[in-house]
Amino acid sequence: MEQQKIVIITAPSGAGKTSITRFLLESFPVLAFSISATTRAPRSMEKDGVEYYFMSEKHFLQGISDGAFMEWEMVYPGKYYGTLKSEMTRLWSEGRVPVLDIDVKGAQRIIKQYPEQCLSIFITAPSIEILETRLRNRGTESEETIAVRMNKASYELTFQHIFDTVILNDDLTIACEEAASKVRTFLGQKTF
Repeated sequence: MEQQKIVIITAPSGAGKTSITRFLLESFPVLAFSISATTRAPRSMEKDGVEYYFMSEKHFLQGISDGAFMEWEMVYPGKYYGTLKSEMTRLWSEGRVPVLDIDVKGAQRIIKQYPEQCLSIFITAPSIEILETRLRNRGTESEETIAVRMNKASYELTFQHIFDTVILNDDLTIACEEAASKVRTFLGQKTF
């Protein structure tokens, strides 16, 4: 049986991880978005089981106790995120390659468990100031949240060297094409 592959996309908030992930999912039909679980509240227009599996903190912590997660992290105070084992099994059983859009610590845990099966891509921005500008332009974050995310971003940037490839997202089109080239090679495909 062919080894089950995983594509990991990680980045500090504001680096463009979600945009690049969407581009890859549209470009490669074999890829499938791995829906993470979280205890944070849904943002407007987010649906349970589509963007995330929204869970109560009690239910999430029970999942940790039960060994239901491949990886999990309290990413921000009181806000847990994790990758459910059942989600990966579901995607692999469909013959798909899961794409994990996860934080740096979660990415490290998956890589440790599946070192030969992962392609890990770290997305970065030209500067920490540009990350902050992108977060502010979203219009969805409070000043307190922006400060927390910026502190976390500075820390996460120190880990970029451990990933298979680092992509600078200065121009989104170029960054998307670079990511697609890495994924195409990883999947063993000559073309889209």
